Parts: sequence; C-alpha cells; structure tokens
Amino acid sequence: MADYLPGPDADFQAWVTNFVTYANANLTALGLTAADLTPITTNQTTFNTGFAAHIAAKAAAVAARENKDDARSGLTAVVRPLVRRLQASPQVSDAEKAALGITVASEPTPIGPPTTAPMTAVECGARLQHTLRFVDEATPTRKAKPAGVLGVEIWRKIGIAPPVSEGELSFVAVDTNAPFVVTYPIADGGKTAYYWLRWVSPTGERGPWGEQAQATIAA
Repeated sequence: MADYLPGPDADFQAWVTNFVTYANANLTALGLTAADLTPITTNQTTFNTGFAAHIAAKAAAVAARENKDDARSGLTAVVRPLVRRLQASPQVSDAEKAALGITVASEPTPIGPPTTAPMTAVECGARLQHTLRFVDEATPTRKAKPAGVLGVEIWRKIGIAPPVSEGELSFVAVDTNAPFVVTYPIADGGKTAYYWLRWVSPTGERGPWGEQAQATIAA
C-alpha cells in the first residue's frame, strides 16, 4: 500500500500544512483538542526552518559552483597563452618545463628497418597474370604487415635460370596490401617469373629478402 505521506520535501511540507490547517478548523468534529496537535506543530516549525535553510544552502552552493567555474575559465584563459609561449621558447629547457608541470614534447622513436621477411605465394591460374599473396614470416597465419612497415617491395626476373644476386632483378612495385596482381605481355607467355620480396619502412629502410617464389606465365 502506498504511503500517504509524500516523498519530496516540498510536497511533504504542503501535506502537513493542509493537515494542520484542517485539523485545527475541525477539532470538535474530529474528536481532538489543540493539545493533540502541539507535537505536530512544534515539529512542523522545526522542519519548515530546516527546509528553508536547506533551500537557501542549495541555492548558495549552485551560485558558488557557478562562480568557481567562471573563475576557472578566466584563469585557464590567461594560463594557456603563457604556457604556449614557454613551450615555444628556446630558453626554456625540458627540465624546466617538467618542473612547471607543462607538456614536454617527446622525441619520436626511430622505427628502424624491418627485421623479418615476407613469405610469398604465386597464383598463376589466369592467362598472362600472376597474383602475389604475401604474409610475414613471423605471423604466417595473419594477413597483417609487421608493425612500422609501409609495404612490400617487389622485384623479379623473367628467364630460364633463377637469379643469383640482386643485380639480376628488375623493380616491379611497392605494394601496401596483398594481393598484388602482375600482368604480362603475350611475348612473356610460357616463361618463368622469379620473385624476390622484402618489407620496406615509411622512411625507405628495407628488411631482408624473403624466400624466392616462382611460377610459369600462362600463355
């Protein structure tokens, strides 16, 4: 069963006011005396005083918070320009910036050359076309490139004998996403293509060559 006394303080105050007013106006009909209401009116006065103080304190707290927020915004607005000036000044060392509690720019960590090699598979079912699929030797079950790698550098030789050195290779492309499709002219049909691949970083640093892959060019 729902309580007849309201939960919110303002509604509770209004309920008590109505109760006391009606009871005082109808004491005889209700079989009451003024003394019956004395404990209620005494506590009603205490509650009304406390409730009014609470409302005033709440309003004061809201005002104080707004004043604090305005003051913080004003303080922030004058701090940031000076901090920008200090950060841009060649006279201010990183140690002094740290002591001031402002941001110290970190030096980028060099990526360095790739340390692993790609593993290559050649699909040669299409006429005059090879599809190169490659993964990293350290994570052969994943398609992702190694961290810090731009893509794979593709070189090849077309001929009878496989290449024995880089000097026999011709550059094909730098590919950032497998697979890579290589197309050939009719004159190369029936010949063998030998592929050498290696990872390359965004700064042009190259990793080790992967195992050679080869396939016949379907005519």
